[in-house]
Amino acid sequence: MRLTNYDTEQYQDYARGRALKDEQMAAWIGAFSALLPERPEGRPLVGLDVGSGTGRFTPALASAFGPVTGVEPSVRMREVALAQSQHPDVQYVAGAAEDIPVPTASADYAVLLLSLHHVQDKPRAARELARVVKPGGRLIIRSGYRDQMPWIWWLEHFPNGFDKDAVLFPPLHEVVETFNSAGWRVRTFSPFTEPSSGTYGEMLERLRLRTHTIFNHLSTEEVEIGFERLERAVARNPDAPVPGEPAPLLSFERR
Repeated sequence: MRLTNYDTEQYQDYARGRALKDEQMAAWIGAFSALLPERPEGRPLVGLDVGSGTGRFTPALASAFGPVTGVEPSVRMREVALAQSQHPDVQYVAGAAEDIPVPTASADYAVLLLSLHHVQDKPRAARELARVVKPGGRLIIRSGYRDQMPWIWWLEHFPNGFDKDAVLFPPLHEVVETFNSAGWRVRTFSPFTEPSSGTYGEMLERLRLRTHTIFNHLSTEEVEIGFERLERAVARNPDAPVPGEPAPLLSFERR
C-alpha cells in the first residue's frame, strides 16, 4: 500500500475537504461521550487524539471533555492544525501511534479516528497505546474494516472503488486480536451514522480536493472516469442532501 505523505500532499486542502458541520460534530461528541470513562470526581478527562491531522476533532474533544494532545507525524498537518485553532486545552506534538511522546498512564482515553490504516506496526501501536492510557481508560477507533466495509454513495461511481478501498483496511477480527493481546479488552462495536455532510453539490466540491486516501490508490483513468460519472449523477439533483455515512465505533478498555 502506498503511504500518503501528508508533508507533500493533501495538507493544504485536507481541512476544507474533510470539514464537519456543527451538527455532525455534535453527533460525534455524543457518540464519544457514551464510550468514554466517567470523569473521576468531576475532573476533566485527559485525552489523546492519535493521528490528529489538521485537528479536525481535537479542539472539539477538548471543549467537551478536557485537555487533549494531538499526536501527528506530519509537520505540515500540525502547522495547519495550529494555524486553525489556538484552543487553550489543546497541544500538538510530533509522534505516531507506535511512538507517543507522553508519560506512561497519563491519559484517560485515546482516539484513532480514520488513522489506523496509516499505522504501519499495529502490534507496536497497540502496546504503546496501552502504555500511555491508564488502567480502566478507553480507546475508541473509527476505521474501515476489510470484512465490514460500509456502502459509501460516491465511491460506487469509481471503477474498482469498493475493492481498492477495502484493501486499505485490516479485517475487524485482526484488529480485535491485536489489541486484545496488548492489554486491551473489547467493550463495544457500536453502530454510528455520521449525519449528512450537506448537499450532493457541496460534497462533490469537497471530493474534488481528493483528500480521501482511496484517491492515492486509484489509477488516473479510474479517477477521471469516476468523477465524470459522479458529476453526471450529482447534476440530476445537486441540492438534495447526501445520505449519512455509516461509521461504526470500536471501543476498548485498558485492562
